[in-house]
Amino acid sequence: MNMVVVSSIGAVLMAIFAMFIRMKSAEKPASARKIILPPLFMSTGALMFIFPVFRVTPIEMLEAILVGMLFSILLIKTSKFEIKENDIYLIRSKAFIFILIGLLVIRIAAKSILSASIDVGQLGGMFWILAFAMIVPWRIAMYINFKKLKNTLLLGKNAV
Repeated sequence: MNMVVVSSIGAVLMAIFAMFIRMKSAEKPASARKIILPPLFMSTGALMFIFPVFRVTPIEMLEAILVGMLFSILLIKTSKFEIKENDIYLIRSKAFIFILIGLLVIRIAAKSILSASIDVGQLGGMFWILAFAMIVPWRIAMYINFKKLKNTLLLGKNAV
């Protein structure tokens, strides 16, 4: 089976898993740990660049970073928190799921087009960089918003 098809199937499965996790996480209070850990866990994927097949050129790296940061704007805009019963919760966003599906469709289309001119290993490296460049700014923005609400919550408790 073609590696582009296999990796696209993997991307679809990961997207479904991410949607499921996102829906479940909205039922429990948010924490700094839950916001910070996903990019840290994902960072272990950088070990793929030990192997030459995954290495990308500086221009490919720049392109992947810029596209990832651009995509992160959509995720940042749809990730909001609220205070409920003295806890901070992530607000469920219907737009988030549509954005995630849209990003997945764009990713699969781009992978299909780019696989004709870029080696599958390099393409894998580029898409990992893109995903990492998307998740890091998103999670930083989430953490900043979480901390603001946490401080508001703490100030409210101290005033009573």
